[in-house]
Amino acid sequence: MANINLKGMGVALVTPFKEDDSVDYEALTRLVEFQVQNGTDFLVVLGTTAESATLDDDEKEEITRRIVSQVRRRLPLVLGVSSNCTRSLVRKLENGNFKGIDAILSVVPYYNKPSQEGIYQHYKTIAEASPLPVVLYNVPGRTGVNMTAQTTLRIARECSNVIAVKEASGNITQMDDIIKNKPANFNVISGDDGMTFPLIALGAVGVISVIGNAFPQEFSRMVRLSLSGDYDNARIIHSRFAELFELLFVDGNPAGVKSMLSMMGFIENKLRLPLVPTRIPTSEKIRDVLNRLNIKC
Repeated sequence: MANINLKGMGVALVTPFKEDDSVDYEALTRLVEFQVQNGTDFLVVLGTTAESATLDDDEKEEITRRIVSQVRRRLPLVLGVSSNCTRSLVRKLENGNFKGIDAILSVVPYYNKPSQEGIYQHYKTIAEASPLPVVLYNVPGRTGVNMTAQTTLRIARECSNVIAVKEASGNITQMDDIIKNKPANFNVISGDDGMTFPLIALGAVGVISVIGNAFPQEFSRMVRLSLSGDYDNARIIHSRFAELFELLFVDGNPAGVKSMLSMMGFIENKLRLPLVPTRIPTSEKIRDVLNRLNIKC
């Protein structure tokens, strides 16, 4: 299985929508090119931030096809492929078209709250079925269950094509445990923009970012400075964005970053139900911060 470099700043792409609720493919093209030209190291397609739960299969296929065609191998592409039914996910992996995709990102099964043994068996099964390297995704705030450090390390040691974990548990002790005890060929990637700076200092290799949709150049520079050990200059950038990190998620993801991208002229401020745009007070705070950062909006 080919090696893939997922170090640095990956961006979990949003899905732009038009006012009529259809996918805005022109805006998506602009946003992808903005990423390619401004320092993003890899792209995550159809992750949680893409509102993938609200996209039908035809839309997912078309979004993936267009991005693969546009990127033309200029950046690695990671595709979100998840389910809380292991059998369904195996069928997707065995029958899907993964041309142009370099790895898959698969979240811990959600809602049905499996045990740690169930989580392990789920990932072992999909790792055996996957034609591509697998990145685990632990985000208990969304799934309802935390994949412990012990389970993550067990999967990392026993499943050779599981290459990394996107860790968004918010538990720094758990993440540090994984970093200290992981196999050499397994990486930890931050799943939380605000945790990226301290997590890289502990040994993480980068981030799958939300704020990178709007600030790929600035945030990728912070990541690179951190990875090179220049923590003083990295900390300056981290601090500049600290208030935005919080505002991005006050009204849920991707409402915050879509509000920001709309103000910057990239997309319509449109989400699909059951998600709705940020509240007016949140939008006003985002606008204030952007103005202080000298971003035209």
